[in-house]
Amino acid sequence: MSQLPQIRIPATYMRGGTSKGVFFNLTDLPPAAQVPGSARDALLLRVIGSPDPYGKQTDGMGGATSSTSKTVILSNSDRPGHDVDYLFGQVSIDKAFVDWSGNCGNLTAAVGSFAINSGLVDAARIPQNGTAVVRVWQANIHKSIIVRVPISDGAVQETGDFELDGVTFPAAEVQVEFIDPAAGGDALFPTGKLIDDLDVPGVGNFQATMINAGIPTIFLDAAAIGYRGSELQADINGDAKALAMFETIRAYGALRMGLIDDIEQAAARQHTPKLAFVAPPVNYTASSGKAIKATDIDLNVRALSMGLLHHAMMGTAAVAIATAAAIPGTLVNLAAGGGERNSVRFGHPSGSLRVGAQASQSDGGWSVDKAIMSRSARVLMEGWVRIPDGSF
Repeated sequence: MSQLPQIRIPATYMRGGTSKGVFFNLTDLPPAAQVPGSARDALLLRVIGSPDPYGKQTDGMGGATSSTSKTVILSNSDRPGHDVDYLFGQVSIDKAFVDWSGNCGNLTAAVGSFAINSGLVDAARIPQNGTAVVRVWQANIHKSIIVRVPISDGAVQETGDFELDGVTFPAAEVQVEFIDPAAGGDALFPTGKLIDDLDVPGVGNFQATMINAGIPTIFLDAAAIGYRGSELQADINGDAKALAMFETIRAYGALRMGLIDDIEQAAARQHTPKLAFVAPPVNYTASSGKAIKATDIDLNVRALSMGLLHHAMMGTAAVAIATAAAIPGTLVNLAAGGGERNSVRFGHPSGSLRVGAQASQSDGGWSVDKAIMSRSARVLMEGWVRIPDGSF
């Protein structure tokens, strides 16, 4: 029997924030995968090692978690005022599915350095020492993002002393600014309310703040669903009944937000919306063993991604947290103590994170100019990724 050879594709494996993913330059992909469609999806699935009924992604680059089953495609941008177009694909672990419905805020931190290292940013815009401002067009949600990349001796600086909870080692700080982060150009509050009553058949009726910022997100009050808000992954991810409840709430929230037309469509939209629950600050011990004091945070937030409690916090969900916290009267704002604020520090399973947002009200509605957070990024491996010919 004849055997097909493997083909190799230039790729870079990078950490961005608390996520990892395989990065590609669009022009390095095989021609059939340079355009959206089934060939591109099949290629990325094979690269990552999905679908895997064992849930391990052993035969691919994925790490068997939502934070490590990710792909990025970058290209030169022909949009005025932008350097690169950034397309993010969240790869399902156990299904033959790539979700293109949202952004990854964590990997955004790595987009700037990959763009510079790949020659996608005009060399004249990169200082010998200082900060390179990379202007990114986020192609999934059609938004502008500014990534500020530290430069030393003309090269991207990746090492440093910036510590990010959820990442083991310190690195150089990368500041990310999400401009006008209302997701996809939709209304910031799709229902027109800061707090809604969300009726979930078979589960209950809950107050919810549903917001389009960074990524569509549904916020619940932790106490209303029987939680403290200080849970770690082990407290939830082994509880099949709890995970089914969260997914049902997420599905009905997606329907209420107008993201789907029928409840059955939620299964094919795993990446968005996100579901999170909030609570006032309490003392707890993070997954690393670090003691988080209630006096050092404004609130606690726990978020689910791809059906499981996230080990830290998705970058895009952090944008949603910052935005909702800046608007008096949302569940996030109330959990943080209420009132006006332009930044918030929240506790998550791996520690804490400070994020900021500039919100304003006019004509009875709210808008957000930008949200800001600090992350770090690092190249882990570069060269070629190999997949069997005929995989796409």
